[in-house]
Amino acid sequence: MPAENSPQEESWTEVIEPRTSLLDLRLGDVWRYRDLIMLFVRRDFISTYKQTVLGPIWFFIQPILTTITYMVVFGKIANLSTDGLPQLPFYLAGVTIWNYFATTLTATSTVFISNAAIFGKVYFPRLTMPLSIVISNLVRFGIQFGLFLGVWAYYLVTQNTLHPNIYMLLTPVLLVLMGLLSLGLGMIFSALTTKYRDLAMLLAFGVQLLMYATPVIYPLSRLPLKYKAIILANPLSSIVETFRYAFLGTGTFSWLYLAYSAVVTAIILFAGTVIFNRVEKSFTDTV
Repeated sequence: MPAENSPQEESWTEVIEPRTSLLDLRLGDVWRYRDLIMLFVRRDFISTYKQTVLGPIWFFIQPILTTITYMVVFGKIANLSTDGLPQLPFYLAGVTIWNYFATTLTATSTVFISNAAIFGKVYFPRLTMPLSIVISNLVRFGIQFGLFLGVWAYYLVTQNTLHPNIYMLLTPVLLVLMGLLSLGLGMIFSALTTKYRDLAMLLAFGVQLLMYATPVIYPLSRLPLKYKAIILANPLSSIVETFRYAFLGTGTFSWLYLAYSAVVTAIILFAGTVIFNRVEKSFTDTV
């Protein structure tokens, strides 16, 4: 005879289990928490400029001031070549796509430290946080990209110096590569900064140095051959050059260089995933 008062099985809405593999991203969980990702995106977007006077206008001011500074310092004083292109669209093209990488990498690298209070109180897939940073900075890029398109359209109509081509269709691919590369590097540094806080400051300095190793303020074609190979070893170089070549018509484009960037991005993203999954299990003990 079955027991009359046997307990009923309880139904749980969330079951938290230890991971069996460092490569287990639990993308299904991330998809189920997509609303949370959008809330984080909204939080990042609003909190940055919530108590500022100019608000989102800073999205336009920052690249404009940076571009003007480059035009004065590198264009007028240093007299660096722009491959015959007008200085404003040349520098603005590099600044626009570089800002997306730099801001995403910097923000992702401190994701454990900046959100330790949230991580310690409630469970959600930890990967949602760096993904929200990638997406929120994509919104920022969209605004600055609109500014670039306005300047680009002006020069396209008034001057005969720009020669856009079909490779503009590669823009989404370039953004994906930039986003994944910054995500992978950011996850690596976020894991390291849980123990070594100094790396956050070192990274901010390193990102500035990395810009000079990327053809943001100079064209790749003007570099001596012995230095060009070193710069091309940087996976960001072909992405920036392709973006500039697509919209301005002058620069260096190669499917081989772009494929190299894609392979390096995949390797870094793989390494970042392994390290991030390993550290997230015990980071609360060290933060």
